[in-house]
Amino acid sequence: METWGVLTFYCAFTILIIGYLLGSIPSAVWIGKKYYGIDIREHGSKNAGTTNMLRVLGKRAALPVFIIDYFKGFGGVMLTSLLRYDDAVSEAWLINLRIIATVAVVLGHIFPIFAGFRGGKGVATLLGAGTAIYPPILLMCFGVWCLVFAVSHYVSLASMVAGCCYPLLVMIFATMTYNPATPFLSLPFIIFSWVVAVLLVWTHRKNIGRLRDGTESKIYLWLKPEEKAENVAGGNSENGDKTLESMISEEYKEFEREQQSVKK
Repeated sequence: METWGVLTFYCAFTILIIGYLLGSIPSAVWIGKKYYGIDIREHGSKNAGTTNMLRVLGKRAALPVFIIDYFKGFGGVMLTSLLRYDDAVSEAWLINLRIIATVAVVLGHIFPIFAGFRGGKGVATLLGAGTAIYPPILLMCFGVWCLVFAVSHYVSLASMVAGCCYPLLVMIFATMTYNPATPFLSLPFIIFSWVVAVLLVWTHRKNIGRLRDGTESKIYLWLKPEEKAENVAGGNSENGDKTLESMISEEYKEFEREQQSVKK
């Protein structure tokens, strides 16, 4: 960093600003307002993220939100690769800049400038950003997420378990790639991974309370809508779970009635 010139600092700072702005794209808020006439932050868990979109509006609304949030995290971090062409930036600093860019893009998602600084928890964005840093570790974390979700049907629990596995996998990676000549090369990555795990647990603190009380909603991706309806009608729904379709139907009909009354 001692050899960085003004232009290098300017490029690095600009990339971080762009990363924050990319993270600030409130996909859940915009899609909810544009195509469903609601602010997703006023429904369900009041979180502007993929899980709440899935719970309230269904798969068709949740899928594009996940894709956008994932790629804005991935793109925001991959922008740092442009600094490879600067001889003053070492490989170690490229990793550090990717970590800093991850913080910037996730902060943008949690506190989006384009949506009144009220965003989501940043799980999908963090997944994309982490993939840009080191894909194999994120793929293993995603495998853990899928396993926990398949067993429990709790997205929040799966996210927290996968997040807690992240620093453990990073430490294994650091041990396998240890170089005596550069003993602290992986230290920023290790610290970052532990910060990620702590933040994931902290942002899910309300979910932890609901999990403890047995009131957290489950999501069944592989059940057809009619099967969900049959389960609810037959009283087989656990913890009062509703079908995604019924939740949005009730809320959207109420919204339409309010709009009609305003026009009259």
